[in-house]
Amino acid sequence: MRVGLGYDIHPLGSGRKLILGGIEIPHTQGLVGHSDADALVHAVCDALLGAMGEGDLGKHYPSSDPRYKNISSLLLLEEVAGLLGRKGFRLVNLDTVIIAQAPRLSPHLEAMRARIAEVLKVEREAVNVKVKSGEGLDAIGREEAIAAQAICLIESV
Repeated sequence: MRVGLGYDIHPLGSGRKLILGGIEIPHTQGLVGHSDADALVHAVCDALLGAMGEGDLGKHYPSSDPRYKNISSLLLLEEVAGLLGRKGFRLVNLDTVIIAQAPRLSPHLEAMRARIAEVLKVEREAVNVKVKSGEGLDAIGREEAIAAQAICLIESV
């Protein structure tokens, strides 16, 4: 059994869709990044890659590569899940947290959970998605950014 930890943060900006957990969330701003900037899915990818000893998302999908411009992070997660299987591992469970001041994300958590579980080809119960407020502190609390953390447990098959 192996554990992996992932973290990501992206600034919020105008003219972008807000994508978290592969779900489009209605909001006046979206996350800014080279891909769709889905901080939650990026954190999940980093947790899985870390558990496999495969570095991080930037190592596999560098922002300097134009192939990944505006790519759906779910496609990256599919590839990471494929690598997991090829290396002889399976996901036991995944726990995540989104840190955001706004918008209100609790109505979307179950859809995020279902989408991530679908892409990873695991039961919904193996995935957990929660949200915490920025409590008005720092860039997250000022609604300038959204962050996410993920931890996973994988085992050899």
